[in-house]
Amino acid sequence: MAFLLGAVTSVVSGFLGMRIATFANARTTLEARRGIGAAFATAFRSGAVMGFLLSSLGLLVLYVAIKLFGLYYHDDWEGLYESITGYGLGGSSMALFGRVGGGIYTKAADVGADLVGKVERNIPEDDPRNPAVIADNVGDNVGDIAGMGSDLFGSYAESTCAALFVASISSFGADHDFAAVCYPLLISSAGLVVCLVTTLFATDFFKVKTVRGVAPALKLQLIISTALMTVAALVVTFAALPAKFTMFDFGEQKQVKNWHVFFCVAIGLWAGLAIGFTTEYFTSNAYR
Repeated sequence: MAFLLGAVTSVVSGFLGMRIATFANARTTLEARRGIGAAFATAFRSGAVMGFLLSSLGLLVLYVAIKLFGLYYHDDWEGLYESITGYGLGGSSMALFGRVGGGIYTKAADVGADLVGKVERNIPEDDPRNPAVIADNVGDNVGDIAGMGSDLFGSYAESTCAALFVASISSFGADHDFAAVCYPLLISSAGLVVCLVTTLFATDFFKVKTVRGVAPALKLQLIISTALMTVAALVVTFAALPAKFTMFDFGEQKQVKNWHVFFCVAIGLWAGLAIGFTTEYFTSNAYR
């Protein structure tokens, strides 16, 4: 049941993501007539809609599933979260179909269109007179939007389910402290609020006026969201988790403090930011 629930949620996420993107593409094109600032704001907000949709839909369905499965498992947290792990697997299985299906469309149509158009008819690349370009665009939508949406949902669901299962084998799982066991869900919820604030920074508080201003605006958004999320994670950690608790590690009992958990979350946040900036530095045309 959890597997099917994850698969259905993943398909819905991909489908709605494609709907949003296809509407947003036309609107962004129209806004571009007014200037780069208006086009950037429209594109960014459209992407934010898809991002919020994926995260909130996954969070909502996972929470409802936990509550419903809890009626069957009663006080067996370990059994409950072990069964819930199928949710993430279902999401990833659908992401595979979206990625592979879209990739086949994209690559086969792209290569075919370029070969036939350029070699035989001397038509430029991605020219609307070439029908195969339409298939290429369809593949881009399926692979890069629906596939990416399902992929993001799968990663999000899997990591959350894994963290929930780890929480279930701790002492606050044995004490039936629901807030502490659902700590991963609370972190995700705080992240949604932080991203909402960050979206306002990117589109309303700091206006993009030139093409060169797009990359700095996105970088600033990443730094602001990481800093705000660090504060939010600190608040959630000390509010939801007890000061000390026990983890059962292969039969051994180990004492853990709540600030240790916060430290792990903070390291993951800032390491992700550092990896993103490092990758951009070594792969972007903007640097030697």
